[in-house]
Amino acid sequence: AGGGAAGGGRSLPAAAAFTLLLSLGASTPGLLRDGPGPRSAASLRPDELRAGEVHRLVTYIFIYEDLISLICGAIIIWYFAGSFEKNVGTVKHCFLTIAFAILSALLYLLLGTIVSRVSEVEDAKGFMPVAFATLGVSTTRSRVKRALVLGVRVPVVLVPWLMLCIAWFIPHSSLLSNLCGLLAGIAYGLGYCFCLDFPESVGCKLDRVFPFSLLKRIPGLKYIPSSSAERRAFESS
Repeated sequence: AGGGAAGGGRSLPAAAAFTLLLSLGASTPGLLRDGPGPRSAASLRPDELRAGEVHRLVTYIFIYEDLISLICGAIIIWYFAGSFEKNVGTVKHCFLTIAFAILSALLYLLLGTIVSRVSEVEDAKGFMPVAFATLGVSTTRSRVKRALVLGVRVPVVLVPWLMLCIAWFIPHSSLLSNLCGLLAGIAYGLGYCFCLDFPESVGCKLDRVFPFSLLKRIPGLKYIPSSSAERRAFESS
C-alpha cells in the first residue's frame, strides 16, 4: 500500500473524503430547490422503512436539509471520520460506518416509538450519529484518563456526553439519533459487538480489491492501510 497510502500530511483520508462527496451529492438537490419541497427520499423515517425502503437505514447519514447543517456535517466528517479512519484503516472504517449507521438507526427507531409519546422526535439525518459512535469507541478504549474540553480537564469517559449536550445546539440535529450512535459506539468499544470485528489479514486482502484498490489511485487522497504495522510506519513518516 506504499504508493497508494501516500499523500500530503493534511490530505483527507480516502473514505472520509468519499463520505463528504456523497453528502454533497445527496444534499445539494434539496438545498437548490426553491421553497419547501418533499422530504428527502433518503432520510430515516419509519413509515417508508415499513414500506420496504431499507436503504434509509444507511442513506440518512448523507442527508442535510440546510446549508448550515451541511457545513457542520462537513467539519464533523473531516474531524471525526478522518481521525477514526487513521486509527483503524480505510477498509474497517467503511465497514464500521455502515454498521454504526444501521445500529444507530435501529436503536433510534426502537426508542423513537417510546419517546414520541411524550415529545416530538427530530428526523435522524446527517453523519453525526456515526461520529458519536466513533467517539464512543475512541473514549471507551482510550488509555488517557483526562481530556481537555473548552479549557477544562475532564475524565475522558465524560467527553462524549459533554459533546452530546453541545451538539444539541446544532440546527436540525437529532438528540435521540446522536444518543443512539453514542450507545452503539460504547457497546462496540466495550466488546459487546465483537461480531463486527474481522482479522487484520482480511482487511489487508480487501485493500487489494475493488473499490479499495481504486481509492488508492485517486490523487490527493490518503488511503489508510489495514495493516497496523503499515499505519504506524506511515504515521511516523
